[in-house]
Amino acid sequence: MDVTPLSDSSAWQRLGGADTAAEIAQQPALWDRLAADLAQAHERVQAFLGDRLNDPRQRVLFTGAGSSGFIADMVADRINAQWPADVRAVHTTSLLTHPALYLQRDRPTLLVSFGRSGSSPESVAAVELLRAQVDDARFLDITCNPEGELARRGKGREDTCTLLMPAASCDRAFAMTSSLSCMLLAALAVFDAAPWEQRLEHLRQAAALAREGLAQWSQAAGALALRPFQRVIYLASGPLEALAREAALKVLELTAGQVLALANTPLGFRHGPKSTLDGATLVVVMRSNHALARRYEQDLLDELRRDGVAGQVLAIGPHSDIGGGDDYSLRAPPLDDSWLAPVWLTFAQVFALQRSAALGLTPDNPFPDGTVNRVVKGVTIHQG
Repeated sequence: MDVTPLSDSSAWQRLGGADTAAEIAQQPALWDRLAADLAQAHERVQAFLGDRLNDPRQRVLFTGAGSSGFIADMVADRINAQWPADVRAVHTTSLLTHPALYLQRDRPTLLVSFGRSGSSPESVAAVELLRAQVDDARFLDITCNPEGELARRGKGREDTCTLLMPAASCDRAFAMTSSLSCMLLAALAVFDAAPWEQRLEHLRQAAALAREGLAQWSQAAGALALRPFQRVIYLASGPLEALAREAALKVLELTAGQVLALANTPLGFRHGPKSTLDGATLVVVMRSNHALARRYEQDLLDELRRDGVAGQVLAIGPHSDIGGGDDYSLRAPPLDDSWLAPVWLTFAQVFALQRSAALGLTPDNPFPDGTVNRVVKGVTIHQG
C-alpha cells in the first residue's frame, strides 16, 4: 500500500478523509491569516482584559473538554508564569463536577473557553455556572463557529468578549485539527506578556516552521503509519505533556480505538507505564525546546533504544544539541514550547490520518454508527 499525499484530494475523497487531510494541510496558511485577524482584534480584546492580569486576586481559568481542554493545559502554565494573576487550566469536565474546588464567589474570575463548535453542553453549562456562583465573572470565548451557542449567547453582553477564528478553522471532519491549533495560538497571542508585534511574529514563525515540517514529514509519517503498530506511546514534558495527550487522542479517535494510544512524560514513563512496551509498540518522544528537559528526554531515548523492546523509538521536535537519533527535527527559533506545540502536532495528525486509512476506516467519520460524535451528545447537566 502506497502513502497517499495530503495534497491528493481526489484520493482522500475516495478514502473518506478529504476534509481531515485538507484541514491538516491548511494550518500554516490559517495561522498566517490568524495573525492578520488578531492584529485587527487587538484593541478590542485588550480593552476587555484591561489590567486584570496584573491583579493577584484575579483568577483566570482556561477551559474546554477533550481536545479543547488540552489547549487549556498547553497554555495555562506559560501564561501563569508571566503575570501576577492566578492562571490555571481546568477542564469543563472537572469544573462542572467539582465547582467548589475552583470557584469563589468573591474572587474575580475570567473564564476563557475554547470551543470548535461552541455548542458542547459542558461549555455552555460552565458559563452559566460562573454567572451563578461568582459575583465578578467575565468570559472570553475563543471559538471557530460564529453560529455556536457560545458566540450566540455572548453577543452584546458587556461581560463577554468573543474571539472568532478564521472561518476555515471550523473543521468539518470529526477530529479537531486546524481548530485546535488556531485556538491555541490565539490564546498565546492574546495573553502572552511579550510586546504585541512580537507575539504576532511568534505566530508567523510557527506557521513557517509548520509549513517546513509538513513538507518534510508527511511522506515519512505516512510510511510509518503503514506499519502494523498496535500501540503508540507519546512522551513529552511541561506544556508538551498535554500535546502528547492530544496526539494520543488523535490516534484513538481516527482509528476508532483499534490502535491503543497512551501519553506520559519521559520521567513518568519509567514509573510503571514502561511495562506496556512490546515489539508492536511505537514510541514517539516530542522534544522540548529547553535544554534541561532535552537532557532528560535524551536519557530515556538512549535507554529505550538500548533496551530494544519497543518496535520503534523516535524523536520529533527542535534539533537537539545532545545525543543522536533526531528522526524528525527542525531548527526551531528560541520560542517557548507552548508556541511550538502545534508545529509538532502536525506530525501526529498526519500519522493518525494515515493510520486510519491504512486500517480501512473513513477518517472524516471513523464512527459511522454514531457511538462517538463530532459535538458530544448525551450529557445531562445537573444542578449542585
